[in-house]
Parts: sequence; C-alpha cells; structure tokens
Amino acid sequence: MDQKLKFSSNPSSAYVHIPFCRRRCFYCDFPVFVVGDRRRGETSGTISQYVEVLCQEIVTASAFGQPLKTIFFGGGTPSLLSTAQLEQILAALKERFGILAGAEISMEIDPGTFDLAQITGYRSLGVNRVSFGVQAFQEDLLKIAGRSHSLADIFASVELIRQVEIPELSLDLISGLPHQSLGQWQDSLNKAVAIAPNHISIYDLTIEPGTAFGRYHKPGANPLPTEETTVKMYQMAQQILTGAGYEHYEISNYARSGHQCQHNRIYWENRPYYGFGMGAASYVEGKRFTRPRKTQEYYQWVKAGCVIDCEVTPPEEVLLDTLMLGLRLAEGMNLSSLSAEFGEEKVAEIHKCLRSHFERGWVEVVAGRLRLTDPQGFLFSNVVLAELFAQL
Repeated sequence: MDQKLKFSSNPSSAYVHIPFCRRRCFYCDFPVFVVGDRRRGETSGTISQYVEVLCQEIVTASAFGQPLKTIFFGGGTPSLLSTAQLEQILAALKERFGILAGAEISMEIDPGTFDLAQITGYRSLGVNRVSFGVQAFQEDLLKIAGRSHSLADIFASVELIRQVEIPELSLDLISGLPHQSLGQWQDSLNKAVAIAPNHISIYDLTIEPGTAFGRYHKPGANPLPTEETTVKMYQMAQQILTGAGYEHYEISNYARSGHQCQHNRIYWENRPYYGFGMGAASYVEGKRFTRPRKTQEYYQWVKAGCVIDCEVTPPEEVLLDTLMLGLRLAEGMNLSSLSAEFGEEKVAEIHKCLRSHFERGWVEVVAGRLRLTDPQGFLFSNVVLAELFAQL
C-alpha cells in the first residue's frame, strides 16, 4: 500500500470520550471527572456543559465524506449520560459525518449506573453493543479495586440489558488485582461464561503512576499476585474461554464467531479514526493527536477552534505502530501487505530481528501471515515488541 494512500484514506470510525465517573477506581489513570450520582440529579449541570462543548468540537471537525461505520462511547462512565444527552451527541455526529445504517454503536456501561428506562432509551437511539465493566465477581475485590458497584448490581444490570435485547454484550474482567487468588480468578471466569456474553475482554492489572494503586502498591510486590500467578491467570483464561467456545482473537479479547469488536479492529489494523472529547486520541491524515486531558484546558482548546497542531507520523513510526498493534491480533499481519507498504528489505529486517523468537516458539508464519503464538507468544509480546523497537 502506498504511504500517501494510507494517510489519505478516509476515517469511518469515531471514539467519543465521556469523562464522568461516580468515583475514580484505584487503578484508573484515564482522564475522568468525578461527579455525584446521576440518578439524584447531582451531575446534570456538569455533564450538560461538557456535552455542549463536545458537540461543538464534533460539528467543527473536518469531515472526509465517508459515513461512520463504528462509534465507540468510552470513559469514564458513558452510562451516566441521560438518553437526551446521548441523542444530542449522536445527532451532532450524524449531522457532521453521517452514520451508516446498522453501524456498530458501542457504549461502555457500569453495573448499577442505569435503569430500565435509560437502557431502553440507549437501545432506541441505535446502541447495539455494550461493554460491561464487571472487573470481578467477588465483593472484596470490587472494594479493593475501588469499584462503585456490588455483586448484586452486576446481575441486576445484566437482566436489564437482556430485557431490552441489546444484540452485542461484552464483559470486562481484570486479573492481577491485589489479594486476588487463582481460585477467585477461576470463579470470575466461570461466572462470566455462565452469563454467556458474546464477547469477553481480559485485562491484566497495570500499576500506573499517579493512581491510588500507584501510591499503595509496588509492582511485583505483595499484596499483588506474583508474576508466576498472573501468567497462570492468563493461561487459565485462555483455556476456560476457548473451551467455552470463544475465539481468542486478540491478546486481551475473546469473542463468539462473528462477534468481534469492529471498532477496536480499526485500532489494531492501524486505520484512521476520529476522536472527540477530553483526552481523546485521533488518527486522521497521518496525524496522531491527543486532546487536552483536563476539563478547562479542553474547553479552552475547543473555544480556540480545535486546532490540531502536530506533524504527520514519520514512516518509521508508522511501521512500529503497525507492528505493535497488528501483532496483538491472533491472525497477525499479512506479509505481502507489509512488503507492499514498507518494502521487502524492511520485512526481511523484521524477520532477522525475530529469529530468536521464532526459535523459542513465540512467533510463527502461517499462510503468509506473521503472528504471535497463543498463549506463549502473547504472554511474551512485550519482550518481542521491545526487541523489534530497539533494532528497527
């Protein structure tokens, strides 16, 4: 693929950041704004102001003539939006870009943050996929993680989602939490399978500086599980979920056949996408840009005209991004496409860099595709990528 052609390809996906949460989870380093309980009306003014500014950004953005095929509302807790506020944002997106009939419209939601009327409203507006932030099925671990929901909230919220027949349900879990045992992890996996979502995301806890966990816990030290235990957790998830009929299609993601997240594939395939809202990233015309992460700075940026002041990503960085993202997929990367885009010499160099990892069984080529093996290659993906980055 010609480099200029790739940069000029039109985005057809949009990420929309909703930064509001009832409380900040202890592991979270996302740009969020802690507010009260939406159901008591404590957040209405704050969220309404943000939605107005967000819509202003959307309607002033450059559009490239292709309707949106995927929209992803992330956060934060997008389920703190009222139906009217969600409708306002979708109307702005439709006005500016158009939305394809049957587009995948995903929304992150947390247990206990919505009622039947609200989820019914979301469904009527076209939300057809929800990413459900369970994280754990043990009350003590939910408290340890700083989650605002209870075990009862999880099952009550699942019933509401089933009641309105949202077609795509994805469930999120976190491994490697403080004090988390292998037995608890197995129990969470089994309970997730029993709910029978058609997509499950498994995230290994990362201790980020500036978070509550970053202050309380030192990576690799008690009460965090040992590296040996977290490896067993990853392997256990792979065994239980594939055994239950889920395809392990990406390092952290499992899906029933035909139910992969189409929006996230845009990222992994390093294709362009719009980003809107506080802290949101976009990749348009070869430029990667992240909006201000603080509320007032974001508001000022929008008021000043939403100027995106950054350079086109250099080809060598595009190659590294393509490898870092594409190797996350179980199917890996098409070597012919890599050669066409970056040249045969560069692909030969990649093979040379990976020689030792081929010998270890972490990397393989199958049917003309370069990929990490499952589970060993996925487990050591950071090692593989670090060596690629160092040598390329």
